[in-house]
Amino acid sequence: MTDEPIWKPSASNLNKTNLTAFQDFVNKKYQLSNSTYSTLHDWSISFPSDFWTAVIEFTELIYEGSLNPAINNNIKMSGVDWFPNMKLNFAQNLLRNNSDNIAIESHREDGVIVKISYKELNRKVISCTKYLKSIGVLPGDRVAAIIPNIAEAITLMLASVNLGAIWTSSSPDFGEDAILERFLQVSPKILVTSDGYTFKGKYFSIDDKVSRIAQKLDSVEKIISINYIEQSKITDSRIICYSMLEQFVDIEEHKTTLFDFNHPLYIMYSSGTTGKPKSIVHSSGGTLLQHMKELSLHTNLKEGDKIFYYTTCGWMMWNWLVSSLCIGATVVLYDGNPFYPSPDRLLDIASKAKINIFGTSAKYIDSLKALSIKPSKVSSFPDLQAILSTGSPLTDDSYDYVYSDWKKDVQLSSISGGTDIISCFALGNPNLPVYRGELQCLGLGMDVKSYNNNGESVVSDKGELVCVSPFPSMPIYFWNDENGKKFENTYFSKFNNIWTHGDFISINERGGIRIFGRSDATLNPGGVRIGTAEIYKVVEQVNGIIDSVAVGKRIDSDERIILFVKMKEEISEQKISLIKKKLKEKCSPKHIPYKIIRVEDIPYTLNGKKIELAVKNLINNEEVLNESSIVNPESLEYFRNISI
Repeated sequence: MTDEPIWKPSASNLNKTNLTAFQDFVNKKYQLSNSTYSTLHDWSISFPSDFWTAVIEFTELIYEGSLNPAINNNIKMSGVDWFPNMKLNFAQNLLRNNSDNIAIESHREDGVIVKISYKELNRKVISCTKYLKSIGVLPGDRVAAIIPNIAEAITLMLASVNLGAIWTSSSPDFGEDAILERFLQVSPKILVTSDGYTFKGKYFSIDDKVSRIAQKLDSVEKIISINYIEQSKITDSRIICYSMLEQFVDIEEHKTTLFDFNHPLYIMYSSGTTGKPKSIVHSSGGTLLQHMKELSLHTNLKEGDKIFYYTTCGWMMWNWLVSSLCIGATVVLYDGNPFYPSPDRLLDIASKAKINIFGTSAKYIDSLKALSIKPSKVSSFPDLQAILSTGSPLTDDSYDYVYSDWKKDVQLSSISGGTDIISCFALGNPNLPVYRGELQCLGLGMDVKSYNNNGESVVSDKGELVCVSPFPSMPIYFWNDENGKKFENTYFSKFNNIWTHGDFISINERGGIRIFGRSDATLNPGGVRIGTAEIYKVVEQVNGIIDSVAVGKRIDSDERIILFVKMKEEISEQKISLIKKKLKEKCSPKHIPYKIIRVEDIPYTLNGKKIELAVKNLINNEEVLNESSIVNPESLEYFRNISI
C-alpha cells in the first residue's frame, strides 16, 4: 500500500465541493455527524433509502409523486422496485436549463466546431419529439441509431426518451453482422443513421451497410438520415432527412409525459462471450439518479463547467457524459481519431475549449507517454480540474506521467464500472487524496467487496468484485428474457443473491482500490469489452480453421487479443490477413487480434465447453485452476511454451 499521496485537495477547495455540501445536507437532514468520507459511505450503504432519497433532493431532480418508499421490496439484489410512487421524465431533467449557455460543443476531425445553447437544444428536442409523435412513436418503442459522436445523437436520444421510447445505439464502425446481432433482438421502430464518419482524415460512407441492415430490420417504419459529411445516398421509401425534423412544427403545445422510475430508457449490449450479445435494459430513474450522484458528488461537476469524454455512441461513457446536461454543464464531443491530425489533438482541444473535466482511457494516456508527448508543453491547462480514466486499469507509471508531464495540481481519477450498471463501482473523490495506482474510493451507495473463492470478504487481497446490496442503476431486465433466467445466471450464479461483476479487485484498509482486469473470458482491448463468440463466429468460417480460442494478454499497459487457431497446415500470412479483414468487416476494428498463432489443440471441459480462462491464465503466467475438469489436459502444454 502506497503511503504518500501524489495529490491532495487544498483546504480551501474542500469547503467548496459538492460532496462537502452534500455531507452537510445529510448531516442536517438526518441529524448525523459524518465527518469523513468513510463514515459517509458506511451510512450510505447502511441506510440506502435515506441515502438515495437525499441524492434526489440534493440534486433537485424534477419529479412528481412521493419519494416514499424508496424501496418497495425486501432487500434482495434482483427484483427491487425503486421509488414506486414517483414519476419523472429523463429528457425533462436533462433539459431543465433553458438559457443561452452552451449545452453542446461538438468537434470534428476536420476542425469544424458546432455549438448549441440550452435554449436551442430545447427547441430542437421539442421539434423532433413532435415529429416522432406524429409518426406514431409510443412509450416502449425502440429507436436504434448507427451514428457518430455528434450533437444530433443527443438531440434524437432526448426526443425519443421524451416520449418514453427506448434508445439504443451502435458505433458506425461496427460491422453489419455485429449491428444486426444487436438490433434484430430489439425490433426497433425507428432507425437513425448518418451518411458516414471520418477517421484519420479518411471518410467512410456507411450508406451501403445501412441499406443492407435496414432491409433486414422488418420492424423499422422510418429511417432518419443525418447528412454529416455528405448527403446520404440511401434509397428507401422509409427515409426522411433529419433537417426536416428540426423544422417540424404543429399547433399542438408539447406536454411533458411522466413515467415510472423504472420505465426503460436505454438498451445496452453485453460483450457476447457465450453467444449473441445480451440486451441489457436500464431504467430512466435509476440511470439518472446514479449519474447525478457520480457527476455531482464524485466528479464535482457544476453548472457552467465543461466536461469531455473521448467515446463513441456505442460505449456507455457516452450515456454517462450526456447526463451532464442535467447539471447545466457544457458537454464537449469529439468524433474521429484522438491522434489526428497530430498526437496532441485532444490536448489542443482541452486547452482551447477550456475543458474542466477531461475523460479518456488508460490506453490514451499510455499512448501519449509512449509517443513522448509532454502535455505541459502544449498548455498549462489552467481550467483543467480533473482527468478521468477508464476502460482498463491505469498503471502506476501512468500516474507518474500525468503528474510529471501533464499537470501537477490536477485530480487524476481512475474509474471503474461497466455497461451492465451504466455507471461506476469505484471512482474519484474531490475530497480525498490520490495515491499512485489506486482508484480513490468506492461509490456512495455501492456496497462493494472483494470476495475470495469461498465467498469471504478480504482486505488488500485480490478477489472477485461483488456488490452485496441493491443499487438503482442495476439493469431492470434483459430483453427477450421472459423468465429472467439469463439475468440471474449472468450476475448471481457464482454467489447467491450477490452481484458478481467479472472483475478482479482489491480494497485496502484505507478504502483505496486496485482493478486487475477481467476475472472471466471477456476481452477488453483499449477498454472496449468484446465477446469471444463474435470472433469465433467469423474465424471458424474461414477455410482451413478447425477451431479457435481468443484470450486477452496484458501488453504495454493494455489488453491485447491473442487468437489461437487449430488447423492442419501451418498458418500463412495470407490466412492471417484474411482473418483480420473478415473480423474488421463483420465485427469492428477493435475485434482484430494483436497476434494470430497456430496451435495443435484447444482445451475443453468434460461437457464440451471451450476453456478460455485456462489459456488466458497460462499466457499471463498465472495458475490454472481445476485442470481435472479438462478432457484434454495435454493441450495446455502448447500454451505453456508459447512466447508472445
